[in-house]
Amino acid sequence: MTRTVIRGGLVITAAEETAADVLIENEQVVALAASGSQLAEGWSADRVIDASGKYVIPGGVDAHTHMELPFGGTASSDTFETGTRAAAWGGTTTIVDFAVQSVGHSLREGLDAWHAKAEGNCAVDYAFHMIMSDVTENSLKEMDLLVDEGVTSFKLFMAYPGVFYSDDGKILRAMQQGADNGGLVMMHAENGIAIDVLVEQALASGRTDPRYHGEVRHELLEAEATHRAIRLAEVAGSPLYVVHVSAASAVAELAAARDRGLNVFGETCPQYLFLSTDNLAEPGFEGAKYVCSTPLRPEEHQAALWRGLRTNDLQVVSTDHCPFCFSGQKELGRGDFSKIPNGLPGVENRMDLLHQAVVDGRITRRRWVEIASATPARMFGLYPRKGTIAPGADADIVVYDPDATQTLSAATHHMNVDYSAYEGLRVRGKAVTVLSRGTVVVDGDSYLGRPGHGRFQTRDTCQYLI
Repeated sequence: MTRTVIRGGLVITAAEETAADVLIENEQVVALAASGSQLAEGWSADRVIDASGKYVIPGGVDAHTHMELPFGGTASSDTFETGTRAAAWGGTTTIVDFAVQSVGHSLREGLDAWHAKAEGNCAVDYAFHMIMSDVTENSLKEMDLLVDEGVTSFKLFMAYPGVFYSDDGKILRAMQQGADNGGLVMMHAENGIAIDVLVEQALASGRTDPRYHGEVRHELLEAEATHRAIRLAEVAGSPLYVVHVSAASAVAELAAARDRGLNVFGETCPQYLFLSTDNLAEPGFEGAKYVCSTPLRPEEHQAALWRGLRTNDLQVVSTDHCPFCFSGQKELGRGDFSKIPNGLPGVENRMDLLHQAVVDGRITRRRWVEIASATPARMFGLYPRKGTIAPGADADIVVYDPDATQTLSAATHHMNVDYSAYEGLRVRGKAVTVLSRGTVVVDGDSYLGRPGHGRFQTRDTCQYLI
C-alpha cells in the first residue's frame, strides 16, 4: 500500500473551503483532517506533499473534448496521448470525449473505434459520450445497451446538414428513448439549414474571410435552435444539455426553461468568455485561428455568459477542445471561410482561465471548482468518484498555486497545435502538482505521467436532475 499525505493546503470543493491535510492510500482519498490536528500529525506516509500557501482542489473534469476527430477533410491535431498529457499539465484529470457514429453504421462501431484510439494512450482518465449521426430503429435500441455499459449521454446536431445533422423528428425519437433509459441528450443547437443558406449567399457575394463565419452563424439561429430543442425535450419528457452556449439570447432561452422547472442545462466554454468577434476579424488570415461553432460573439455577450454562470442558468464550463494547426489545417479555408476546420485548442488552459475569473472577481473559488469539476462530474455520472475531495473519491487532486503568474503561449503549452488562442494573455494561478488516482503526473516543471495510466470510466446516468 502506498500512502501519500498532502499537508498544509486550503482544500476547496464546491461545498466548502477548509484548511486540511489529505490522506491518500493507493488510488483513493481515505481521510481529511484539520491541518495541525493530532489526527493529521499522526499520519505516516511514503510521500508528503507540502501544499502550504496553495489550494488543494479536485482535478478538473473537461466534459467536452474532441481528440483525433475527423472533420472537414482533416482531423483534430491532438491524439489521446498528447491531448490528455496537455490536460494533465493544466490540472484536468478526466476528459469526456465524443465517439462518433457515422451515417450508415452502428453506434457500436463508432464506440469501438474510439475505444481503439484511446486505450493504452491516455495519461489521465477518460470516458465517452456518443454522437448519434444516424437515428434509426437499430440505433435507438443501441442507446439502451450503451447506457447499460456506462456510456450515458448522446449528442445530436441541429447543424452540419449532410454530416451530423438530425431533423426534429429524429431528435424527438432520441429524446424519447433517453427519457426511457436515463440517457442525457446533448444538443449542438444551431439552425444548420438556415446557416447553409447564409453561407452560400456570403460566398456568392465575395464575403470569404474568416470573420464571415461568425456573421452567417447568426446568434438568433442559435437562440431559435435552443428554443426548439427545449420544446422537443419538453414534449419527450427528457432532460437536455445544450453544449457550447455562446449567445446572450440562447442563455435567455435556457433561463426561461429552467424558471419553468425543466431539466434543461447549459455549458459554455472559455473562448466565449475571453474571446470575441474581434479575434475573428484579425487582419490577413489570422482570424481563421478562432473559427469554431458555435462562433465567437461580439464582446457584449460575455456579460450574459458570466451572469449565467453566477445564477446557475449555465452549469458547466468545458473546452470543446478540437485543435487544428494553423499551418496546413486552418489554411484549408483560405478564400472560403466555410472550409476552415471548426475548432479551438484549450484543454490545457481552462482551469487557469477560470481561476483568472476568480482573481477578477467574476466567480468565487468554490464556484470555480463547481463549474470546472464537481458539476460536470455530477452531470455525467462520475460523482463522487470524480469532482470532489472526500473519503472514497479517486485521488485526482491538484495542488494549485494562486499566486504564480504565467503567460499563455504556443511556445510553452503542451497541446499538439501550432498556435494558442490566448497568445500573450497573462494569468494568475498555476497547477504545481497534479495527481491522477494517487499517482503524481505533473510535479512542478516535470511531467511524470505515461500513456496508459488513464483508464476508461463507466458512468452512471445524470446526477444533476432538478
